[in-house]
Amino acid sequence: MSRFRTLTPSTLDRAAFVEAFADIYEHSPWVAERTFDQGVEAGFDEVEVLQARMAEVLLAASHAEQLALINAHPDLAGKAAVRGELTAASTSEQSGAGIHECTAEEFARFTELNAAYKARFGFPFIMAVKGSNRHQILAAFEERIHHSPEQEFARALAEINKIALFRLQAL
Repeated sequence: MSRFRTLTPSTLDRAAFVEAFADIYEHSPWVAERTFDQGVEAGFDEVEVLQARMAEVLLAASHAEQLALINAHPDLAGKAAVRGELTAASTSEQSGAGIHECTAEEFARFTELNAAYKARFGFPFIMAVKGSNRHQILAAFEERIHHSPEQEFARALAEINKIALFRLQAL
């Protein structure tokens, strides 16, 4: 178990808690709000304990809320990245995976796969890219596009929870 380096969640009031954790789940402060509303405990000072509770909140949400959260995520190497419109966390995550170093051909492949994936599943491809490179991400894209919609919806939620853990570990 690892403790937060920059804050102590169990000591925060609701407003401070929500402010601190509002963007752990991309543009979805409701996850932090519901987590706090279920009761803050001393265990929340451990990254993994807080992440587990936040993951439970996400998995207990309605399908519509989950889909909205999935759709709040940007495309990997998408137009928002090119225009510099990503959140700081998303920019750092994509940059860390070397997506900003794509060749023109790789960027075109990302664009093509993003469009095909969205057409097939109705939401963007989600992958916790920390520790991966652009080649591994493209390979995952090409494999997962053949999954069923149910498999990919569940996988998107699992990947979002991994992203949340990485983001919490940075605090």
